[in-house]
Amino acid sequence: MSHHNQDYWIEKLNLASHPEGGFFAETYRAEGIIPKETLPQSFSGSCAYSTAIYFLLTGNTFSAFHRIASDEMWHFYDGDPLSIFFFDDLGNLQEKVLGMDIEKNQCPQIVIPAGVWFASRCQNPNGFTLSGCTVAPAFDFADFELAKYEELSKEYPKHSELIRELTRI
Repeated sequence: MSHHNQDYWIEKLNLASHPEGGFFAETYRAEGIIPKETLPQSFSGSCAYSTAIYFLLTGNTFSAFHRIASDEMWHFYDGDPLSIFFFDDLGNLQEKVLGMDIEKNQCPQIVIPAGVWFASRCQNPNGFTLSGCTVAPAFDFADFELAKYEELSKEYPKHSELIRELTRI
């Protein structure tokens, strides 16, 4: 159980609103650069080796379905468990829970592979989740795609209700 609330973390970590939902602050961007010609075609340009952020979701919001060009590792820091939903290579909906209760199949680190659609929300509607995300190669908004409900629900019609809940456009 956290000794601090979401407002404490937002203020102390200087978190700002994130386009996919929640709050974030970039804490690290590697100085080394990977040239575009050595990256997969899914990247829009050259990028740093890695980035890291703090990411906080409140119980009354969500991180909308989106995808990025890199693998993303999530780290649990404080608050309530976080459900992360994603579609695997076979089109199946998967849910992993970021948290510290290993006995309840929670995990303190979760990796989301590059290029998959994923979204997340705090399991406690009155709580919050403070996490960190490490992206390698580095995160760049040019390689970020926010899902549109109509398009994603056509691709995964069996999951249109969850997609509606976790999309903004």
